[in-house]
Amino acid sequence: MRIEANAPDTGERLDSFLSKACGLTRSAVQKLIESGSVLRSGAPVKKNHRVSEGDVFEVVIPQPAKTEILPSEIPLDIVYEDGDLIVINKPRGMVVHPAAGHTDDTMVNALLSHCGGSLSGINGEIRPGIVHRLDKDTSGLIIAAKNDRAHLSLAKQIKEHTFRRVYEAVVRGGLREDRGRIEAPIGRHPTNRKKMAVTERGSRPAATNWEVIARYGGSATTQAYTHVRCILETGRTHQIRVHMAYIGHPVAGDPIYGGGKDEFGLEGQCLHAKSIEFDHPVTGERIRLETELPDYFKRVLTILRNRE
Repeated sequence: MRIEANAPDTGERLDSFLSKACGLTRSAVQKLIESGSVLRSGAPVKKNHRVSEGDVFEVVIPQPAKTEILPSEIPLDIVYEDGDLIVINKPRGMVVHPAAGHTDDTMVNALLSHCGGSLSGINGEIRPGIVHRLDKDTSGLIIAAKNDRAHLSLAKQIKEHTFRRVYEAVVRGGLREDRGRIEAPIGRHPTNRKKMAVTERGSRPAATNWEVIARYGGSATTQAYTHVRCILETGRTHQIRVHMAYIGHPVAGDPIYGGGKDEFGLEGQCLHAKSIEFDHPVTGERIRLETELPDYFKRVLTILRNRE
């Protein structure tokens, strides 16, 4: 794979640059660099190399090792599928890929059963086909690539912000403006490594656009809430949850970022990836896919409307 750096990439660490360009995790890129699989002018480079405009890197992605992750016949809500990609409407509670405590009941296990060996190997044996992720308790549309060509194209679109992702959420409090934009860098929380936070240290740029769909006023005994639409410009871990909490309006039910008392029986954040829009990696056709709000989300809105 040949990747060329442009002027905006100047000064960025190589592992960070390639992570975004290839759609790989940063740790996966570091392993490739350390193994000598990334070359510049025919010579291996170090992971802390700073990119310059015009740098051309050759990235050799080895064939994925034989996976120990086993297929599982878990039902999938398939919204779109062809020979290059598949789009799933992921239910809340489903983990995307295997991790500690979740090794055989994830979306990847289900994809292995449904797609067999037809999944991109770029992200390794634990994340075959996975181009982007959703949190366990975030429902909605997620795309997986069936081959490396599709994976690289989709990852490039995400990097260049042409892959459009629209979410809906119910957040605590009444947003005074009808729309806004949050631009604040996100990185690991300085003291709690399981959380993300708006921070300058070790952070990456992040931007979220939001607009109000409906407002639900509070009273002396009830909390005000706002139904919002969020459009991602970037795709950082927990981005919407962190950004909305940062402006004082955490997602309802969020157990990590201050969603407050769960008065709806949510057991997690009220956040749904409602639509995606992208260029097909082979045909170039612009594809837009949308799903209805899930039952748990509709139930929250019904409760709020009845209060009015």
